[in-house]
Amino acid sequence: MNSSLSIPSSVALVWRSQWHALQAHAEQLGPRHLSELFAADPLRGERLQAEAAGLYLDYSKQRVTDETLRLLLELAGACSLEERIAAMFHGDKINTTEDRAVLHVALRAPADAQFCVDGRNIVPDVQAVLERMAIFAESVRSGAWTGHTGKRVRNVINIGIGGSDLGPVMAYEALRAYSRRDLRFRFVSNVDSTDFVEATRDLDPAETLFIVCSKTFSTLETLTNAHAARDWCLQALGDANVADRRVVAKHFVAVSTNADGVAEFGIDTAQMFGFWDWVGGRYSMDSAIGLSTMLAVGADHFRSMLAGFYAMDEHFRTTPLHRNLPVLMGLLAIWNANFLGASTVAVLPYEQYLKRFPAYLQQLTMESNGKHVTLNGARVHCATGPIYWGEPGTNGQHSFYQLIHQGTRLIPCDFIGFCQALNPMPDQHGGDQHDLLMANLFAQSEALAFGKSADQVKAEGTPVAQVPHRTFEGNRPSTTLLAARLDPYTLGALVALYEHSVFVQGIIWNIDSFDQWGVELGKALAKRTAAEIASGEDPELNHDSSTNTLIRRYRRQRVPCT
Repeated sequence: MNSSLSIPSSVALVWRSQWHALQAHAEQLGPRHLSELFAADPLRGERLQAEAAGLYLDYSKQRVTDETLRLLLELAGACSLEERIAAMFHGDKINTTEDRAVLHVALRAPADAQFCVDGRNIVPDVQAVLERMAIFAESVRSGAWTGHTGKRVRNVINIGIGGSDLGPVMAYEALRAYSRRDLRFRFVSNVDSTDFVEATRDLDPAETLFIVCSKTFSTLETLTNAHAARDWCLQALGDANVADRRVVAKHFVAVSTNADGVAEFGIDTAQMFGFWDWVGGRYSMDSAIGLSTMLAVGADHFRSMLAGFYAMDEHFRTTPLHRNLPVLMGLLAIWNANFLGASTVAVLPYEQYLKRFPAYLQQLTMESNGKHVTLNGARVHCATGPIYWGEPGTNGQHSFYQLIHQGTRLIPCDFIGFCQALNPMPDQHGGDQHDLLMANLFAQSEALAFGKSADQVKAEGTPVAQVPHRTFEGNRPSTTLLAARLDPYTLGALVALYEHSVFVQGIIWNIDSFDQWGVELGKALAKRTAAEIASGEDPELNHDSSTNTLIRRYRRQRVPCT
């Protein structure tokens, strides 16, 4: 592996030395099996753990030794990890390509905290928006806020995309046990019209509130769906040919910073909830982007979630690296990706309410660290940004676990479980179904680590021809996260844990984890192509031959909307 990753020159030689030391260590450790590591250290499972903000991290089933951890921590030191963490919390403009501070941590700070941007404390601004959100949420939840015809709101539809959708969707699903069941929440993100049609098919416009989430109020997909929503409301409640501000003002609110665009759409700017350029979209679920979450669970639960975020933030900021959960998770991810050759990570929550958590992490991790150049624009010469994916257990056990256990690819796993069920239910044996769920979690991580040898399979009387098929090599690394129960506080801590772990990885790779230029080219080409598709005349196409042919074929077969 070429290790010429560009980093600040003052630490480049030390960094390269530590990188090469880890490469040599990986080669030396390679033949050692997890079963051997546990046999040599019977207390390994008690030692290799850390705990913070209600989360217990067991990393003993990772393919590491004390020497591995020492070398990884030395690498972190060579990359000035502690100084880079401090710079983020200090409000330095660490998003260098956009010249922005990165202060999502200010969104969950207590009212008496100080986070400064350009010398100004931004915490009062954050608290002011939170207070306005709480007042509005209470008015909707109590029935005081009514629609244009006087009916109370029964349906809330969040319109957004990317971080304005994935965070709110995940949080709503994760916290459904705490949500108001007399309110229905739906989420529209896809510009595919089916998404909007199915979300509204069985709803009464007079009882529906739309939250339009777009920082600039210019995101093409979001504004397209917002206009569809406005037309849908006006056809039922006003004049479909006129943007009746009386209707729009009672059925739409905005999360944006573009007051002019919001007002032009017809939304009362008094019902516009702002956020700031130092909040990245994928780090915004605890900002006003989380308005749908607050409407669902109430202001108190929302603030409890913020407290969980803050507890993990403070742990990350103040705890020594060797006991620091996000640091450990980030360094282990580096170890697996760059020294063991793993290109993906499976996230496996044994909690149905977290069914959208892997999808949320896909944006958080891959949009953050899917980069091919360093902070100074030099080419990265090692793997960055592993692919995150997953499904809730036990569903995944009956689909893709086969590949994880016996496939040819090394796939590290993050298991997430909770000791207390939110919906206890007895099983047929008089126990609790949650016990069976958690038994599966523990069993899967054990099976991945230790496997089942050919001798063990033979000893069971298995026919010789079947032995290779029933042998499990094991030595598949995993991490287990346990918490008492899934509540708003724990969700906040869990999300912050992964946020900071992503940051740690970006520091080691010396990339900007907070920009996302990779999404721009496709969007720009799509605008051009959309105009060509809609053209009344045969357009002159100047794409490649494949794209030209596809556009022409689509134009011949499409049925324009009339």
